[in-house]
This record gives sequence, C-alpha cells and structure tokens, in this order.
Amino acid sequence: MATLVSDSLAKKNNDKASANSTAQVIGGHGTNSYSNNSSYQRLSVNIVTKKIEDAIMKNLDVETLSSTSNIFRVADFGCGVGSNTINSMQDLLQIVKKKYISQCPTSSQMPEFQVIFNDQFTNDFNTLFTYLPQDKQYLVASVPGSFHNQVLPKSSLHLAHCSYSLHWLSRLPKELRDERSPAWNKGKIHYTSAPPEVLMAYATQFAEDLDNFLSARGREMVSGGMIVIVGSSIPDGMPYSQVVNGIMFDCMGSILMDMVKTGSISEADVDAFNLPIYACPPGEFIEGVERNGLFSIEVIELMNPAPWLKGPIDIPVFVKHVRAAMEGMFSNHFPSKSIDELFDHLVLKLSDISQQLESCYRDGLQLFAILKRK
Repeated sequence: MATLVSDSLAKKNNDKASANSTAQVIGGHGTNSYSNNSSYQRLSVNIVTKKIEDAIMKNLDVETLSSTSNIFRVADFGCGVGSNTINSMQDLLQIVKKKYISQCPTSSQMPEFQVIFNDQFTNDFNTLFTYLPQDKQYLVASVPGSFHNQVLPKSSLHLAHCSYSLHWLSRLPKELRDERSPAWNKGKIHYTSAPPEVLMAYATQFAEDLDNFLSARGREMVSGGMIVIVGSSIPDGMPYSQVVNGIMFDCMGSILMDMVKTGSISEADVDAFNLPIYACPPGEFIEGVERNGLFSIEVIELMNPAPWLKGPIDIPVFVKHVRAAMEGMFSNHFPSKSIDELFDHLVLKLSDISQQLESCYRDGLQLFAILKRK
C-alpha cells in the first residue's frame, strides 16, 4: 500500500510539474491581467526597434522574396495577450514596407500582408484581438500550438518575431524532481543559487528547445527569410544570483518555504515546483544556432533591457508585472488561496532589499539577435 500511495503522489506531483512547465499569463482586462501590466515589456522591446529596422533594411531581400509570392507573411511566436504584440507587428510591417519602397521603387503594388499570432492553446486570443486597429492594412490569423513544433505550412513564412518567449522551457527537466539525481532541486524553485547540476539540467533543456524552435522555423521559412529574437539573457559566466530576477526567484522560493512552515502549502509541492525559465548566455545561443545549421547569425548583442529605469525600483508595480506574467504557473500548482499570500509577501521581501536590487547588474540582460534562413 505504501508503494501505491508513493507512486500516486509522485504522479500527482509530476502532473503538477508538467502544468507549470510553460508560461501562462493572466488574460482578460482585469487588475492583474497581462494586458494591463506589460508596459515594462513594451519599453524593453522599444529600445531595439531602430536596430530591427537597420537589420531589415540591410539583410532582407524583399525583391527576391516577392518574386515567388504576392503574399508577405509575418508571424509573432509567443505573442501573449495585449497590445504589445500588435504594436510590434505593425512596426515590423512599416519597416518592411519601407524596404519595399527602397529596394523596389518602380514596383506599382505592395504585396498583400498577413500577420500570424502564435501562442499556447491556453492563450487568450479573444482579448488579444480586441487590440487590433479597425483600420489595419493586413490580414490576421491566430495559430495556437507550441512554437517548438511546426505550426505553419512549409516555406510559407518570410519574417518571424519572437520577443521574451524563448526563455520559457517547453518542459521541466525530470532530474529536478528525482530525489536520486544530483540535480534534485529540493527547497528551491529555480537554478539561481542551486548546485551546478541544476543549472546544467536547465541549460540542456534549453539547448533542446532552441534546436526544436529553429528546426520548426527552418521548415516554415523561405530561403532568405529572417527571425528577430529579443529576450532574456546574461553575460557568459555570470551567476544568475547577481541579477534582479535571480534574487527575486530566490525570494519566491524562500517565501514558499516559509508558507510550508505555516501550513499554507506542503513541502512536497514546493519540491515538485520549478520555474521553467532559462536566461541563455550569448555563447550558448551561438553554439545552438551553429549546431542547428539552418540559419546564419546576422546580428547578435547584449543590451540593457531597461535604460529608461532610473532611480529606485517601484516594487509594487514591478511585482504586478511579474504576477501578470507568472501567476498561471503558481496557480496551476499551489492552492489558489496561497497565491495572494505569495505575491503580497514578495512585495514586502523585495522592499526590504530594494537597495540591493538597485545595485544589481543590468546592462547586458537582453539578447538581440537577427537570424537568416540559409
């Protein structure tokens, strides 16, 4: 009987772990919704708009692409909910149109444009489409499904965009929940401050995910097409405990263990929970692209994701943005009544160390990359 109970508990914890292995932002238009708490993300993306324009103007051969099709397709992979993805797609289309005018000045007609929004099946596409402008000059489609798999027809895509999505792992490494493994992450919820075996498990899973992502895009994309990637990163060799998010993840784990002591949640639930987030250093990213072999790297650099953020961090606002993006993972795993307690305590805990957060390294935490299909 003990074995049956143990196996049942293990299966329950594994099912919960699978549920929190992908991002689930808060949909709708509520107080804690992602659509109302994603201005930080938009500001981070805005700082690369000029770089994206420079790369497209230099590297995208629209004349060759338009010779095979009168439809130019753009896709946003991991689109999420809210106006950010709509604005990003409109910015991209304006840049592409500018390139058409520049490269094909004698052409009498622009191609027809189609924008495709992709995210998990659980994404709130209904809320997303409420942000579409009435005067849009492009066709729209949503394609649910994991971007680690092919979701579009072969050789149908010209320009792909992926912003702050690749850092979400497709699944959690099973070693993190195996008591017999050196990577068992007991009492922690991330690789921050964890043993090197935990970090290696995360890095290995990300490498697999990146290869699957590139292989899927390689099948979907025409030769000469491009991928724009913006996302979380960290300088090669820097411990994640030296950045704000790393400190925050440690605080979350500490709060959850405190909640175990008060009986709000169980220790087994904490041990079975890990955040499926990996900030890939540029060296590992370059190795992954070269190993995959389908794309050339036209641009890659690290940037400060928040040069506009000066002075003290507004902790309550910061935590609201974090909650909008991450609450789904916690609510799928822990009792719903414990979620408010977690984020309320996070505000207090981060406020107590606000000076430490303000002094953290932040210059090179955003990866910007342009890949071109060979």
